[in-house]
Amino acid sequence: MNKFKKSLLRIVMGLVLTVLISGQVLGIYHMTFVTLLDNIIYDTRMRLTMPSGVDDRIVILDIDEKALAHPDLGRWPWGHDKMARIIDTLFEHYKIKMLGYDIVWAEQDKSSGLDVLKKLATNELKSVPEYQRALNEITPQLDHESLFIKAMKDRPIVLGYYFNSNDDALESGSPGDSLLPEGSLEGYQNTMTQWKGFGANLPSFVSQIMLSGHFNPTVDLDGVIRRVPLLAEYKGEYFESLTLSMLRLWSGIESQNPPLTGRMPDRLPGTATVPDVDPSNSKSQVALEGLKVGSTLIPMDSSSNVLVPFRGPRGSFPYVSLSDVFNKSADPNLLKNKIILIGTTAPGLADNRSTPVGGVFPGVEVHANLLAGLLDAKTGAIKANPGFMVAAEFVILALTGLILSIVIAVSTPVVSSVLAIVIASTLSILNVAIWNSGFVMPLASTLLLIALIYIVNMAYGYLVEARSKRQFTELFGQYVPPELVAQMAENPEKYSMEGKKATLTVLFSDVVGFTSISEQLSPKDLAAFINEYLTDMSTVIRSNGGTLDKYIGDAIMAFWGAPVETEQHATSGVLSALMMQKALVKLRQSFKEKGWPNIKIGIGLSSGEMTVGDMGSKVRKAYTVMGDAVNLGSRLEGITRQYGVEILVAEETYKHCTGIVFREIDQVRVKGKENPIKIYQPVGIESEVDEHTHNLINRWDSSLIAYRSQKWDDCENYLNELINDDPQNGLYPIYLERVKLKKLEPIDPNWDGVTKFDTK
Repeated sequence: MNKFKKSLLRIVMGLVLTVLISGQVLGIYHMTFVTLLDNIIYDTRMRLTMPSGVDDRIVILDIDEKALAHPDLGRWPWGHDKMARIIDTLFEHYKIKMLGYDIVWAEQDKSSGLDVLKKLATNELKSVPEYQRALNEITPQLDHESLFIKAMKDRPIVLGYYFNSNDDALESGSPGDSLLPEGSLEGYQNTMTQWKGFGANLPSFVSQIMLSGHFNPTVDLDGVIRRVPLLAEYKGEYFESLTLSMLRLWSGIESQNPPLTGRMPDRLPGTATVPDVDPSNSKSQVALEGLKVGSTLIPMDSSSNVLVPFRGPRGSFPYVSLSDVFNKSADPNLLKNKIILIGTTAPGLADNRSTPVGGVFPGVEVHANLLAGLLDAKTGAIKANPGFMVAAEFVILALTGLILSIVIAVSTPVVSSVLAIVIASTLSILNVAIWNSGFVMPLASTLLLIALIYIVNMAYGYLVEARSKRQFTELFGQYVPPELVAQMAENPEKYSMEGKKATLTVLFSDVVGFTSISEQLSPKDLAAFINEYLTDMSTVIRSNGGTLDKYIGDAIMAFWGAPVETEQHATSGVLSALMMQKALVKLRQSFKEKGWPNIKIGIGLSSGEMTVGDMGSKVRKAYTVMGDAVNLGSRLEGITRQYGVEILVAEETYKHCTGIVFREIDQVRVKGKENPIKIYQPVGIESEVDEHTHNLINRWDSSLIAYRSQKWDDCENYLNELINDDPQNGLYPIYLERVKLKKLEPIDPNWDGVTKFDTK
């Protein structure tokens, strides 16, 4: 719960991001960069899943450089007579099934000079019968427009044209009859472009052909064509696209008013089919999501856009130069019973577009790809993006945001990274599965949300929490070993500088005879002397998890058990004292080489309840300990010299230690205290103390029992033997001197064996 509360701000930030991105998904507002990112994902998915290969059902007749260089064709535009010849050749010689033009025939062909001849016939040569007769004979050959009309009449040909959205757009030519009359889309959500004009074919041509259709694509924000509108709204009527006209013609359906549907059948496996909705029976507007052509349902959006199912890169359909058709040199098998689209790739004429599968892509091949998809619509070639996908995307986004906002906020960076990658990968796989089921679900918003929540949390962790950790480290780092600070920084809320009661172990150390030493050294050497000594001793203390409290001249004060709690505080403190004495041996050698005085230190340790925390004045504070147990530790350090030992520990410290061999030294009553305490000398780590030392300790214990029993002779004998066997130990002579003095006094039946110290 504490971790949750600590991370509440990060959780809220994640949820806010989720709400913001949800606005994009629900269409409340649009963020351009998200749309562009979705386009990139869509294009990548398209390229990875497109079938590739060549679809020879549709052949593109190319007005290419070869055709423009043909001596009988020449530069563009060609005469209508030449196109009439090409049409006749296609249907009569090559037996094609259908022809569509990605070209507009908006201008009359006056290249034959027939208009001039007719003008002469009504003026200068009006009275010349021979001229009139000759003109009548050659008129059928020179009337190129009539030749073109005759070639197109009663043949499955679709002419293309375009709409214009400019405010100053004009109406040129004739677009033919609309597919749907005005009012056909009442009750549907309609977001189609409102066109202002058009550039279409000559009315005389349109009147003779079966169908015509616009070839306007939908260009996305990045300039890429991914969709083509099947319908174009103009003055309330709805005109079909070139590819839709060709599909209807190919399907043998020339009747107008194809039924519209407001719902797409659900193609997800294992689900029921949603019935079509009749908007006339609906009280609210229905999303325009499909158009039926016969039994084929074509999915589209409310702007009537259809996603172009690109088969592959440029060249996914056969290309034949129109010059080869004109010469009848093209392969008949390539064209027989095929759908033909006429377009151009020639420089200067090229209708090149940017598509998901190529930056320079012939516009005519865009229509070929869409027409192929429409022909295969029953097999799901056209991807659908119905309205329920918005709801599905929103649910996924909301769940993702909720999960990530909570989990990442309370997790480590490693767990957060793994979780973000796993969720992003899972959603990507799910998205591909939905794509393969025939639907398109945008993915960018969800991936962006994952990235933002991850980045915001990592940035927050670095900028805010890392700063807090640095401050925490700076606060405790001067007292506590780095490894403990790192451990504490993982859960800083567990640690506080505020004062509290705790059972700890405190250590005091002091250099014996430091005043004399300081008099022997220059100020520079004295500073170096004390710095080197304090550094080595502090290193030992920190290596055992000790908290450095302070330096008082040559004295060191440290403690264990705070701020990091440990049950081994006494053992760690005593081990540090033993290691400090060992480190002092090496330090003496270093000092000797530098000509510095020999050094000895006394160490006192005490355990018990103390007050620990940040204490001091407004000017300066320190993380320190206070209490009777602290004072006792200081006093024990002071009396080490009176027992000839280097380390003394209080009874409570002795009781809390494990794995260390001790020698009981005495019972003492320090100043200000009535109750006596036992004091001990740590001899060494249990595994390192040999049998001889254990024997010495046992014999010492015997002498101590004799001493407290006032058996002075027995005690004196024990001590003399110990001095002989362990002459370096300063404790025995001190007790021997005590015994000699006691022997001069009468036996005191009230003596408790306690040594009293009246000074600190």
